[in-house]
Amino acid sequence: MTSSPSIISRVTPVLTIIAIIIAVWYAGAVALNAPWAQDKATRAGVTLSFSELVSDTWAQEKPKLPAPHQVAKEIYNTTVMKKITSKRSLIWHGWITLSATLLGFALGTGLGILLAVGIVHSRAMDLSVMPWVIASQTIPILAVAPMIIVVLNAVGISGLLPKAMISMYLSFFPVVVGMVKGLRSPSAMQLDQMRTWSTPKSTVFWKLRLPSAMPYLFTSLKIGMAASLVGAIVGELPTGAVAGLGARLLAGSYYGQTIQIWSALISAAVLAAVLVALIGLIQRITLTRMGMLR
Repeated sequence: MTSSPSIISRVTPVLTIIAIIIAVWYAGAVALNAPWAQDKATRAGVTLSFSELVSDTWAQEKPKLPAPHQVAKEIYNTTVMKKITSKRSLIWHGWITLSATLLGFALGTGLGILLAVGIVHSRAMDLSVMPWVIASQTIPILAVAPMIIVVLNAVGISGLLPKAMISMYLSFFPVVVGMVKGLRSPSAMQLDQMRTWSTPKSTVFWKLRLPSAMPYLFTSLKIGMAASLVGAIVGELPTGAVAGLGARLLAGSYYGQTIQIWSALISAAVLAAVLVALIGLIQRITLTRMGMLR
């Protein structure tokens, strides 16, 4: 009996925000698509009532802003109604993007952790590498992505790896920052106690620094996963890719298919939410076993 109010109190704010977003979305569709509907009515010599105007703005083939039900229908038609192996299936395109995302995320996480360990244990790396890590994120990814793809293609590397490299470029930074903060989180008293016991640095790392850094690491991984997905999508744009969510966005922009563009965007957002939620689940399980959560 006591759990129901708790669940309701958690779900109600989320559902309220979603309802507001959908209402604003529908209103925006009417406002942006109304000029085209009125122009058609004027050329046909008819006058639209308000209900007819609203109905037209929510059913246009190539609207400036598609209505939510149009996007939902497009997602349904390109997932449930299409075979997974079909090149028109969002699931197939999503898998292509997901593959590059996961590979880039794994590479970025590994690189980020290694750099963080080096920065924490070496003052030279702290003074030399950390500024470059920060400076690397000031370069727009849209400028970096084509260069990475062109260079890798020049040496015979194409396909999944170039997109994964772009994902790695975006995802390693939050991991570096989070892990450096986490590895430095033990108090001076705890570190002094380890020195008093003449504890080797490796033991200090595994028994003190790394466990203390776990909450920071998982928070960074959530940010890194979302950034990795963005990198994979961006990596599909400059090559004129024919597969992946980025390719769906590109094709939709070429042919003015705004409904297709929005369906790919929503699908990417859902994919990111699922991946971040999965990391959150792993975080809860791990920290609970470590005694940091109850």
